[in-house]
Amino acid sequence: MGIIALSGHAWGGPGPATGAMIMQVEHHDLHHEFPEYLDYIHSLKTASEQFGHMYDEYHQLTREVERLEEEDLPVDDFTIENMKKQRVWLKDQMYRMLVAHKKGV
Repeated sequence: MGIIALSGHAWGGPGPATGAMIMQVEHHDLHHEFPEYLDYIHSLKTASEQFGHMYDEYHQLTREVERLEEEDLPVDDFTIENMKKQRVWLKDQMYRMLVAHKKGV
């Protein structure tokens, strides 16, 4: 069976032992989100303490959201949505910093 993408998730075929559908979570690390900024990401991580903290927090949130979704752990939708909103906010802030860094601002 093929994979069907639904709202950021991909659903594969039945699981090997249970026959249940297996959810494959799309990964959101910055290197995949902004491949054109790889050098700038590395540069800002070392040059800007603020960017470094935001980078770490973004990846910590990403790992936690992916873990909750992959393991289908009991957590209310409000909690996951707030984590995702925080992750988007961090990504937006870091993107602005990357663009400014690229322009030499």
